Amino acid sequence: MQNKKTTEHPFSILSRQAYEVFAQLGFEIVVGPELETEWYNFDALNVPKDHPARDMQDTFWIKDSVGKVLRTHTTCTAGRAIERALKEDRFPSAFISVGKVFRNEATDATHEMQFFQIDGIMVGEKKDGISLANLKGVLSQFYKKMLGEEIEVEFRPSFFPFTEPSLEVHTKWKGKWLEMMGAGMLHPKVLQNLGLDPEKYQGFAFGGGLDRIAMIKWGVPDVRIFYQGDLRLNQF
Repeated sequence: MQNKKTTEHPFSILSRQAYEVFAQLGFEIVVGPELETEWYNFDALNVPKDHPARDMQDTFWIKDSVGKVLRTHTTCTAGRAIERALKEDRFPSAFISVGKVFRNEATDATHEMQFFQIDGIMVGEKKDGISLANLKGVLSQFYKKMLGEEIEVEFRPSFFPFTEPSLEVHTKWKGKWLEMMGAGMLHPKVLQNLGLDPEKYQGFAFGGGLDRIAMIKWGVPDVRIFYQGDLRLNQF
């Protein structure tokens, strides 16, 4: 009988490994639609109407389907999960999602128009003490589990409309720093949009490409290789 591991695509392997790591950290797996509404993809996450990400150059809008887009991230899946947690009155809650996302941009060695993204969110009442230190601890643990204890992880200040304060997460690759994901404490407006009182609740969110983890883990020089249908990739 053929060994199952020899027939899996790298992203299947990494998705499973990522879920295992986050499950150990108390995260629940959630999934969501690839065809998403403008509300969950942009509005709920405090992305203004005039934000460049809404432009046709960045987002695939669906013809003759007003307000529908191919999701540009999987944070919208986490947002839906938080709404369900509110209805079920179960906080603190943490959710993780891995899925395909789409962005209308030029391709190169580290960018593709479609790629796999991992997104997570953790929310609780302020008395639960969910903080930026918790976020850094979770992500440091994740990358060390995925890429080895020796991996260097760096957090840099940044800006995203859905988090405040915001961070970029970088890891060292081929002697250079490579941006892996964006993260930060949830913006009060995002909490409000998801039905939570920002005076009572707080939390963090993060999201980044699974593809770049694969590049570092297996020394793949060009992200486009993963999407060429070459069955030799199923060697991992």
